[in-house]
Amino acid sequence: MIAIQDIMYVRYQAPDLDRMEQFLVDFGLHRTHRTETTLYMRSRGAMPYVHVTDLGPERSAAFGLLAKSVADLEKLATECGTLVEPNTEPAGGYIVRLRDPSGFDIHVLADVQMVKPMHMREPFAGNRGRQRTRLGSVARVVAQPSSVFRLGHVALRVADFEGTFRFLTEKLGFKLSDSGYAGTEENVVVHFLHCGRGQEYTDHHTIAIFKRPESKIDHSAFEVLDWDDLMVGNQYLLSKERHHQWGVGRHVEGSQVFDYWRDPFGNKIEHWTDGDLVNDDYVGKVSKLSPEGLAQWGPPVPADFYK
Repeated sequence: MIAIQDIMYVRYQAPDLDRMEQFLVDFGLHRTHRTETTLYMRSRGAMPYVHVTDLGPERSAAFGLLAKSVADLEKLATECGTLVEPNTEPAGGYIVRLRDPSGFDIHVLADVQMVKPMHMREPFAGNRGRQRTRLGSVARVVAQPSSVFRLGHVALRVADFEGTFRFLTEKLGFKLSDSGYAGTEENVVVHFLHCGRGQEYTDHHTIAIFKRPESKIDHSAFEVLDWDDLMVGNQYLLSKERHHQWGVGRHVEGSQVFDYWRDPFGNKIEHWTDGDLVNDDYVGKVSKLSPEGLAQWGPPVPADFYK
């Protein structure tokens, strides 16, 4: 079994690439490639692209994961009865195309061409209680989109909850961080999964799966520079009259400070910062789910958040 290193991109389908691109620019992404039928947007980090939109009827289409090596791709392809192919899209490298039991197209890539990171300011040092680290300097921000520097996770609504869980853990090496139940403790309806990289620390969840009647991407979540950067992005998106969904608050599972938006086609997309890091020694728990349990602080969850 291989161990996925990170998430690489999320993929949607939309009928208007211009509208999607303008929203994503306001959100803090940058065009790296565009054809008549496909839009590729990058962050300020080293991934060649983190968000892909194909021209067509609205739907959430797929997501891409990064493997450690082509040898891992070959091992995965053998286990899943498929092939390693050259990746013909701009990232290059090689790809294995999979479909999980809930119907998601999962692309696993290796040997892709990373890009030069774009300039970002340094995160602000802070003066908080007993931690006084910003000495002799001031904190100043500029009104602009958030500095998104990576895609952090994707949350999936899955029709085959147990099947998808087994696929992610047994084929792709994901490890369970925490879970949630509804009603009785036996009725587990959400799993938060991190990349199984042994003693290396990684995000509390790179994939979250929610038990639902229909399969679709619930949201994609992009890490920004720091709290100030998240709030600057919030104000910028509001100034552009974008659809604010929920936030700002701090989650329970993963502890991220979050801010949710909707793109022009109704897809939920998140800015986040200051999340938990875990490794394979992490001992998780199973907690009761409730709307109040989604955040440690923040505004009430809107009724349409679950749509």
